[in-house]
Amino acid sequence: MMRRSVSVFLAILLALGGLILVGCDLFGDNGGDSGSHRKVHFTTGSGPLLSIVSGSENKELEPILSEYTAKNKVKIEVTYLGSLDIMNMLRTGTVPYDALWPASSMWLTMGDTKRILKHTSSISNTPIVFGITESKAQELNLNRDDVKLRDIIEAIEQGKLSFAMTSATQSNSGASSYLAFLTALAGEGEVLQDADLDDPQLIEEIKKLLAGVNRSSGSSNWLVDLFLEGNYDAMVNYEALVISANEKLKAAGRETLVAVYPKDAISLADSPLAFVSGSGREAKEKLFLDLQNYLLEESTQRKIVATGRRDAYGRIYADQKEVFTRWGIDTERILAPITMPRAETVERALNLYQTSFKKPGYTVYVLDYSGSMIGAGRTQMLNGLAELLLENRARQHLLQGTPQDRSYFISFNGGIIDTFAAMGNSSELENAYSRLRKIDAGGGTDMYIALSAALDIFKKDRSELSKYQPAIVVLTDGVSSTSRKQDLFKDYEATGLDIPIFSIMYGSADASQLEDLAQLSRARVFDGRKDLTAAFKSVKGYN
Repeated sequence: MMRRSVSVFLAILLALGGLILVGCDLFGDNGGDSGSHRKVHFTTGSGPLLSIVSGSENKELEPILSEYTAKNKVKIEVTYLGSLDIMNMLRTGTVPYDALWPASSMWLTMGDTKRILKHTSSISNTPIVFGITESKAQELNLNRDDVKLRDIIEAIEQGKLSFAMTSATQSNSGASSYLAFLTALAGEGEVLQDADLDDPQLIEEIKKLLAGVNRSSGSSNWLVDLFLEGNYDAMVNYEALVISANEKLKAAGRETLVAVYPKDAISLADSPLAFVSGSGREAKEKLFLDLQNYLLEESTQRKIVATGRRDAYGRIYADQKEVFTRWGIDTERILAPITMPRAETVERALNLYQTSFKKPGYTVYVLDYSGSMIGAGRTQMLNGLAELLLENRARQHLLQGTPQDRSYFISFNGGIIDTFAAMGNSSELENAYSRLRKIDAGGGTDMYIALSAALDIFKKDRSELSKYQPAIVVLTDGVSSTSRKQDLFKDYEATGLDIPIFSIMYGSADASQLEDLAQLSRARVFDGRKDLTAAFKSVKGYN
C-alpha cells in the first residue's frame, strides 16, 4: 500500500472525519493519569459552563483557553482524565461532559459506539518520536533520515540503548507508538492484521524492542518530568514534548535530545475536539462551536504551533520553522504515518501487550493495616486491590499481568505483619487477594520498616531486575514513625537501583513523607482520598 504524505493523509481524515467517527473503530490517548480527575476552571463570564474532558497533553494550551475565556467572557472547565477511562465512559453513552478532547481520534472512535459525538475536528498534530540524547544518537548513528525500527532494535539487542515509554494500554503516545512498531514489524507499507499478531518472528521482535524499556509511565507529560529528573538516554514521546523537554534541558545546561523518526513506524496524535450531543446541551453547542472556531483560526493555530505542535493540517508556518529547526528537526520531511488497523486488531494487540509482549512487572505492594485503617479504610484498600489482582476486573482496565510477573505483598502496622509472593498466574494473585482479606487492621504505623523489607527483596534479585519493570507501591493512611527513615534513604541510594516508589495517599497520611519517597526514587504520589480504587488503577498504569 502506498504511504501518503502527512498533509494528504490529514486532509482526507478531516474531510471524512464525521464518517470515520460514525462508522469505524480506532483508538486513543491518555489524559494524564488513568483515574485522575484534576479540573482547571477558566471562569470569566456569567453564561453557561462548557465542560471538557481532556488528555493531559493539552495542559500546554491552558494559556490559550484562558485568553479565550477572558476575551469572550465565557466559562470553561477542563477535567483531565485517562484515555482508557475516556473510551470506557464514551462507550456507556452517558458522558457528564459537553466535549471530549483527547490526543487522538482513536479513543473517540473506539468509544463512540452510541454515536453521540458531533462536530469533531482536529485542533493540532504531533508525531510520536524517539527522543535520544545527542551523544547517544551520534554514537549509534541514529541521527539520520533513513532510520528504521530494526535499527533501534539492533541497538537494544547490543545493550547500547534503553528508553522510557508510556504504557500502551494507558497512554496515547504508548498505544500509538506500539501500534506503529507492530505495523513496521509486520511489513513496511502494510496494515496490521490479526494474523500478524500470531507471527513468531513479529512476536520475537516486538519483545526485543519492549525489553529496551527501562521506565514506564501512565502519562506522557509525567514521562518528560521523569526524564528531566533522571539520567536516561532516550524516551518515546510526542515531538512537541521532546521540544518542550529540550527547552528545559538547554536552560539547565544539559544535553538536549535528537528527534528520531523511524520511517516505517510513524504515528500521529491529531488532537480531536468533539461535542457530545444530547438533550439539555443545545445551549452549549454554540459555545462549543465558537471555541472550536477560535482554536482553528490562523492566529490561534500560530500560537499552538509556537508550542511545538503542527497545525490542524499537520503544517508548520514558514515564519515559525525555527521553533523546530533549532532542535535539528527537518520541517520539510514528509511524514508517512501508518494506517491504523481495524478496532478488533487494535484491542487484541493491546491485550497482547499487557499479557505477553511487554517486559513483565516486578511489584512489591506495601500495605498499611494500622489501626486507623479499621473499617472503611481497609475495605476500600481491598476494593482497589481487587481491580488489579482479580483477573476479570483487571482485564476491564487492561491492567492484567503477564505469566512472568512477580508480585510481593508486605502488610504492616507498627511492624511487619506478613510477607508473601504471587508468581505470575491469575490463580496465585487471587490467592494473594484472599490472604490479604484475612489480615485484620490494628496497631501503629511504620511504613519505613516495610519499605526496607521491600528493598531487601529487590537486592536479593539484583541480577534479574533488568528483565523486569520493577516498582514499589505503598499505601498508607497515617503519619509514619520516622526512626528508620534516614536508614532507608541511605540504603536506597547505596543500591544504585532505579526502582520507583509510588505512593497512594489516603486518609490523614503525611503528604511530605510520601513526596520525599517520590523525590528519592523519581516516582510520584497518587491521591486516593477521593477514590482509592481509581488511585490503585492509576499507579498500576505506571508499571
